[in-house]
Amino acid sequence: MSSNITKKSLTIPFIPQLDEMGMEEASSFLEREEVKHHIKCRNWVEKFHYHPLTAFTIAYSTKYIYVDFYVRGNYLRAVNYTNNSPVAEDSCVEFFLNVPGSKEYWNFEFNCIGTVNSSHRETRENPSRLTDAEIDQIKRYASCGTRPFKEMEGLFSWNLLIAIPFSLIGIDINDMPEKITGNFYKCGSKTSNPHLLSWSPIDYPKPDFHRPEFFGDLFFQNKE
Repeated sequence: MSSNITKKSLTIPFIPQLDEMGMEEASSFLEREEVKHHIKCRNWVEKFHYHPLTAFTIAYSTKYIYVDFYVRGNYLRAVNYTNNSPVAEDSCVEFFLNVPGSKEYWNFEFNCIGTVNSSHRETRENPSRLTDAEIDQIKRYASCGTRPFKEMEGLFSWNLLIAIPFSLIGIDINDMPEKITGNFYKCGSKTSNPHLLSWSPIDYPKPDFHRPEFFGDLFFQNKE
C-alpha cells in the first residue's frame, strides 16, 4: 500500500546515570532535562476526535530504554490491574517497536497505574504474550499510584515512566543497532471520551495501531 505520509524520527539520548536513580527521580530528571515529543496525530478523526494533551520523553542507558509519558485530559480510568489484561480500555499509553533484523515487533501497553499488556508478534494475530517473569523486568513509576479505580470525571494530569530492558527485546548493548523503529500511542476505548492518537502518522483506513510499516525511526545517540 503506497502512502504519502512522512514518518517521524527522533534521536534517543544516552543518559547512563538514569540507572543510578530511583524511578521517581528519573522521571523528574527526564521531565526537566529532555525534549518532549508530542503524540497528537488523529489518524481517524472522523470517529475519534477527542485529543488529550499527550507527550513523552525518551532516553537510554546501558541497560534500559526509558520512556516517560505525560498526559492531561478529561476522565481517568484504571480498571485493569492484572498482567496482560486489556489496558487499552483504560487511560492508556503505548510503545510499539521493531528491532532491525527481526520480523516481529513488540507492543508495550500500559494503563495509568502501570498495568502491562505486552507481546511480540509478526502481525496483530497470534501474539506471543510476555510471561509474568518477563513483565516483572519492566520498571514502572506511575504518578497515579498502582491501585485500580473506576472512571473518574474531571481534568487530570498524570505521567508514567517505563524502563524496558535491552535484554528483554534482544538488543546487545555492546553491539547496538544504529536505530530501531517504533511508534507511541495514546488511547482509551472504554473511557467516556474514546480516542486514538499516535506520534508518527498512520495512513490506514481502519483504526489500527498494529501497522509497523508506519513506525518512525528512533536513532540511538552515540555513547561516546
